[in-house]
Amino acid sequence: MAEIRNCKQCGRIFQYTGVTQICSRCHKKDDEEYQMVKEYVYDHRGATITEISEETGVDEDRILRYIRAGKLEIIGEDSSILIQCERCGKGIRTGRFCDPCIAELRSGLAGTKVEKKKEVSVRNKMFTAERKK
Repeated sequence: MAEIRNCKQCGRIFQYTGVTQICSRCHKKDDEEYQMVKEYVYDHRGATITEISEETGVDEDRILRYIRAGKLEIIGEDSSILIQCERCGKGIRTGRFCDPCIAELRSGLAGTKVEKKKEVSVRNKMFTAERKK
């Protein structure tokens, strides 16, 4: 049975599918705003986040969310937009972490050992059929 939740943006009730925290209407609106921002950034490569927000009507926080999610990438060496790596603070163009931090995180995850579940021996189990004998 599907779970019923309230949309994080508009508060309407919707059927939660496990994918997104917003309803289909807000999701459609979000996609439309993303397309507007994407087209504006493509046409105006040196624009700041404030300029993009003013021209498209999309909140600055939402534009930053698109960049952090990897939907938008800041192009050009002279770009006035840079976001910070969440781990070390270095300026990056998209995502949440810089390349060196990603490499460190991956190597750290690869180096950890996953504990195996202790196998329970057959002797420790109790079988009711044997008990009845």
